[in-house]
Order: sequence, then C-alpha cells, then structure tokens
Amino acid sequence: MSIPATEVAVLDAAPAPTPSKRARLRFLRGGKTLTGISILGFFTLLAVIGPWIAPYDPDMMSDKLLQPPSGDHWFGTTQTGQDVLSQILVGTRGVLLVGFVAGFFATVLSVLVGVTSGFLGGVLDEILSALSNIFLVIPALPLIIIIASFVSDAGDLLIAAVIAFTSWAWGARVLRAQTLSLRRRDYVEAARATGEPTWRIIGFEIMPNLTAVIASGFVGTVIFAVLLEITLAFIGVADISNWNWGTVLFWAQSNQALAQGAWWWFVPAGLCIALLGTALALINFGIDEFVNPRLRTETGSSRKIRMRVGFTPVARTDRTNGAAPAAPAGSAPPERTPGPASGRAPAPSTGPAFDEPTPERTPDRTPDKEPRS
Repeated sequence: MSIPATEVAVLDAAPAPTPSKRARLRFLRGGKTLTGISILGFFTLLAVIGPWIAPYDPDMMSDKLLQPPSGDHWFGTTQTGQDVLSQILVGTRGVLLVGFVAGFFATVLSVLVGVTSGFLGGVLDEILSALSNIFLVIPALPLIIIIASFVSDAGDLLIAAVIAFTSWAWGARVLRAQTLSLRRRDYVEAARATGEPTWRIIGFEIMPNLTAVIASGFVGTVIFAVLLEITLAFIGVADISNWNWGTVLFWAQSNQALAQGAWWWFVPAGLCIALLGTALALINFGIDEFVNPRLRTETGSSRKIRMRVGFTPVARTDRTNGAAPAAPAGSAPPERTPGPASGRAPAPSTGPAFDEPTPERTPDRTPDKEPRS
C-alpha cells in the first residue's frame, strides 16, 4: 500500500541518539558563557595569588611621584610614589571576597524563605511574606554606615554579612511567586500522588525549574555587593587601610588625580570594576539561554537547523518496508524550487504542465481599406 503524494510527513526513522559527554557540557560551549567564565576566572586567580605576585608593597612610598606607566611601574605611581599595579592586585581579594560571600548567603536565605513560603502556603506563607516585606525596606547602605561608626574595624566579612542580611528579601519574593506558579503543575501533582516526600518534590521537581531565577539572583547580589563595597571605600566609610579597588579610587579622588592628569591612577580600577560586572552578566545570560528553551540557540541544541526560503526538505517513507513510495503512473514529477543561495536556474521539465509559456505573437496588422462611399 503506497502513501498518496499529498499525505507527506517529515519523519526521522533513525533512533534518537544518546546524549554524549559533549552534549551534557553544551552549556560551556556558548560564547557568552566562555567569555564570562574566562574573565571571572582571571580575576579569581588574581584574588588568590595577587598579594604574592605584586611587584611592590602597596603601602611603600618612593621618590617617583605621579609617574606614568613605565617598565618599572606598569600602572604608574601615585602622588606619594606608591605602585598602582600592586594596589590593584592586592585589592582584588577583598572585592571578590565580599561579593561572593554576600551573594552566597543572600541566595541561600532567599531560596529557603521564598521556596518554603510559596510551596507550603498557609500561615507560614503569611509570616514569611511579612518578614520579607520588612527586610525589603531596610536600606543596606545606611545600616552599614551606622555599623561602621560603632565598630572600629569593620572588615570585609562584616560588610559581606550585613549586605547578605539586607539583600535577600527581593530574591525571596521572586522565588515565592515562581513557586506559586509551579506547585500546581501536573508533574508536581503526580509526584505528590505517588507519595513522594515534600523535600524530594521541592528538590527534584521545583528547584530545577528555578535554576535561572536563582542564578540571576546570585549574580545580581554579587554585583550589588561589589559595587556597595567599592562605594563604602570610595566615600571613606570602610576601613581605608585595607586595599581594594574602592580604596584606590578614594585616594585618587582625595588627591585630585583627575585635575592633575594622572589618569593611570583611577582608570585601571574602573576598568576592573567594569570587566568584573560584564563577566557576571555574561554568565547570567549564558545560564538563562541554557535553561530557557525559548532563548536556546546553538548553545542549547546539539544540531543547528538551517532554514531556506522557497524549499522545504521532505523525507518520504513507506510505512510497509520503509522505502520511498513510487509516484503514480502517468503523473508528472514535482517541480523542485532551488534555494536562493544556489544561484542556478531550475532545470526545465519535460511534461506539458511544466513547460514555460511561450510569448504570444502579435499579429501583423495591415492598414484597413478605405470605406466605400
């Protein structure tokens, strides 16, 4: 039994290939993700080995005052002869420490409060929602200023703890809203009907669908913590004896580096801040494209599909033996329209239905004879 020519389906008879190791790691093949991870890894390496590879002591003064970049001082010197490159290398550790510690603890708190509140509901939901609303209006910057005024040595860990304690509420509200939309889905109800415990439903049914939201909240908190740490050091609230990028900007602004034309004093620190923020944002974009099928390109698919205008490839298979069905006797072969990239004209068909129309001839006209009187 042959399939009619009008009933054509696009089928793939080959079995679905098993996911390879390369397919499992397709998240790392995206250009945005690789760029972000590379930049972040570079700064992480500097945070670990920065104090060891610094060419000079960042506090050491010399007689080379406001020297531009040279072979001895790659990033130039300050007004007191201090090496700017050493200050940047030593200060990287404090910036990343505050950012990642605050981002980690704020994300953990937001996940615990938001997912628990959205999934369990009831009185617990009302209590946790009220707690989130209270912490949502607590400003982090004035609170840190007040704490720094009472604590003589407000170190990086204390600043990171205050930032994490005051910046988890927004992420908790977002996760609660997402959990409310997921807890009545069919697969969650099926898991609940089979007797799965609550912790397993949350961990294996709810949490995988919140990966993009959690990653976005973590990246946003890290960026917020880094900028807040630099801001506190720039305005002189934090301990300026501990070097970070904000401390470099503080001394550059205090000594009128811009007015003196010493661009090398503040430009490297500003570029480091911009590159770190760009790296975290690119990682966030890569995670979102990997998790969200609507944004998935070649990063999330193992095969790239090329679409051509004017021609749709169709695979015809016979249901009996898998062979292509024969065309009915006496029927003309279908015309195949080439794609726009081929650059070749279609081959003329032999059938009368596919012959190109010939231009009509205009009959020769002779002047009419004069009418008889």
